[in-house]
Amino acid sequence: MGTPSDGWSPIQPEAEQDRRPATQVAPEAPGFSPPAPAVAPSTSARRSYAEAYESLTFTVVTRAQRDLTVTLAAQPVFDLARSAPVGRRIRRLVRHQGGERALLGLGRRTLDAVDLHRIDLLTLRQGLDLLRSAPAGSGLLPAYWRTVASSRGRFALLCTELQHARTPGSLMIEVLGGLEQAPPEAIAEAISHFETAAQGIVLHIAPDLAAARRLKNVGGCCLAIDFAGVEHEHARDWRGAAELIGVARASCGQVLLLNLRPDRGLAAYSAGATHAVFAGMDPLRV
Repeated sequence: MGTPSDGWSPIQPEAEQDRRPATQVAPEAPGFSPPAPAVAPSTSARRSYAEAYESLTFTVVTRAQRDLTVTLAAQPVFDLARSAPVGRRIRRLVRHQGGERALLGLGRRTLDAVDLHRIDLLTLRQGLDLLRSAPAGSGLLPAYWRTVASSRGRFALLCTELQHARTPGSLMIEVLGGLEQAPPEAIAEAISHFETAAQGIVLHIAPDLAAARRLKNVGGCCLAIDFAGVEHEHARDWRGAAELIGVARASCGQVLLLNLRPDRGLAAYSAGATHAVFAGMDPLRV
């Protein structure tokens, strides 16, 4: 597995994870100079944590002859121990053409399995191009559980990757959608096909204690939790967020938090999180 030249460890496949207890140590300051006093980052600095790199858009015609627009954007993944980027995550947004609501959450169940397979294969092909422009480190690409769960879908994903030049570093597949209903034994069997020295699985779970507990010892190199749905802005909210992180870390050696506020990075690390994709600090408008 590729390792960034500066020595900061990326998200690692399960076979290469450090199996030490989850006891945390104080993070080292990045760079070669002595640690500087803590200074609150400016608004522009915080925003830069969440800025995407390249992005691209392609179209898909479904089996029901509906036109979909798929947008992929590369986001920086930070190692919380080092406060440094160590890889890229490909964020995917699927929309109906014509301005309809994005196909998120349960909305994706309106698509046939063959549509999901096709979206995943095109995402893998196009996403690999985005990852090739990155320095050595981990790359994280999304795939629906219904694709990974089927032998046909797994075979297509693996073949598509082998047909393309290897990207620098390791390649991770972020499995999302439907894991809450899948038996742990089925998840373990399906993801075992993707776990090699330079390839691994990240399981994207709901921000729920029970969801994290049920996947203990299932496998996978990392659990991903979207903190957009977790209250963590204020100190009074952090106890519940920290408990969720701790339970997830007890179930898996690495925990990736998505849409984490940059000012909660150190607290998240202390609670047991290992990596993060930071959210912007701009106020939400509806």
